[in-house]
Amino acid sequence: MKAIGISKPAILHPKRVSISLFAAAAICLVPHAMAATTVVNLAGASRFAILAGAGITFGGAVNSIPIGGDIGSYPTLSITGFTNVILNGINQGGNTETQVAKNDLVNAYNDAAGRTPDSSLGPVYDLGGQSFSSGVYNSSSSFAITGTLTLDAMGDPNAVWIFQAGSTLSANSGSKVVLTGGAKAENVFWQVGSSATLGTGSQFVGSVMALDSITVNTSAMVEGRLLARNGAVTMGASTSVIPEPSSFLLVSAGLVVLLGGRRRALAEGGRSA
Repeated sequence: MKAIGISKPAILHPKRVSISLFAAAAICLVPHAMAATTVVNLAGASRFAILAGAGITFGGAVNSIPIGGDIGSYPTLSITGFTNVILNGINQGGNTETQVAKNDLVNAYNDAAGRTPDSSLGPVYDLGGQSFSSGVYNSSSSFAITGTLTLDAMGDPNAVWIFQAGSTLSANSGSKVVLTGGAKAENVFWQVGSSATLGTGSQFVGSVMALDSITVNTSAMVEGRLLARNGAVTMGASTSVIPEPSSFLLVSAGLVVLLGGRRRALAEGGRSA
């Protein structure tokens, strides 16, 4: 986090006191205006829950992975295990929409990577167990999350977080990213210099923009987007990706009801047989 320096008290000339007080008052009215972190514009990539460069693989069983947005991959077009998906969006494959979105992803990735950090953290830094206000946070190597990471907007609905990982991002098994103080998932961005891995049962928030691949292990849940520039996106069994935070709970509840209804129908069919 930012360190606040304490300077020696200034000696004011009597004739300059009124001007100095006026200037100080003006600064106090907008203490953070100059330093506010702005969102990364995903443009066409924003409609995608999963966007890849080298294909998408869905593991698990049929209808076990709810996805709340479009999916697509380019230049490698392969999408394996699509029958395992409940898609609340469009399978764009490698069409023009996907190609435009990939170009937009490159621009968004470069934007995020080029932001000046507010805080430079350790080369292999675990974000777990800590709370962060809005800002740009950089690790020259890797970010990990063990336990719970809290992102606190402190009442600002426009609060934005950008995490720049020089190499990898690892959300360990059972880890959580928690939003508080009015924070929004759509304002959280992870720029990853190589690959990202979300562990088993983890609950992750934000748009992951990885230069290479993204792997989501069994039962992990993502409130955000998985955007891999060059590599593949691999989804384990019973995972989920819902990109729109406003509809996250509604869509998830609907999918749970749908899955429950299908299971009951299969069970009743088996008994009648």
